[in-house]
Amino acid sequence: MSRALYIGRFQPFHKGHLMAIKWILEKEKELVIGIGSCQYSHSIKNPFTLGERMLMIWLTLKSENLCDRCILVPIPDTDSKHAFWVKVVQYCAPPFSRVYSNDPLTRLLFEEEGIPVYSIPFFNREKLQGTFIRRLLAEGNPLWESLVPDPVKNIIKEIGGEKRLRKIFEIQKQ
Repeated sequence: MSRALYIGRFQPFHKGHLMAIKWILEKEKELVIGIGSCQYSHSIKNPFTLGERMLMIWLTLKSENLCDRCILVPIPDTDSKHAFWVKVVQYCAPPFSRVYSNDPLTRLLFEEEGIPVYSIPFFNREKLQGTFIRRLLAEGNPLWESLVPDPVKNIIKEIGGEKRLRKIFEIQKQ
């Protein structure tokens, strides 16, 4: 089996995520894309719903002709019950033989279960990171539009994502 796992929160899905997926697919036949923290939304760290993120990713994969090699699965957090989390991932995802991640805790947890973990190169990390893009959205800075694939940009505009982020930032700063 040449199926790997790549987990992220994808808040929002951006061009760095897409480049990582393409990079992984140069090495793997199939990729399970785990949408982490799937139960959370409407916060500074996790502003978009699971459904919104699934649509962002799926439409982007479709536009890149990658849908036939990728499987999207929701992955809930276990709220600091870290030893249990890998079992939850294995329950939610189809079988996979390796993981791609740069997150130190994710790496540790899978390695402790004997599952090989490989690093992913960062692509334009200073701009292609969710925290930076969410801040741009909240500030109404149009630079965010150049950092996400077109399908993601369209979804964020359709759902009023800039307005949502602005309101969330206002609420959570209190």
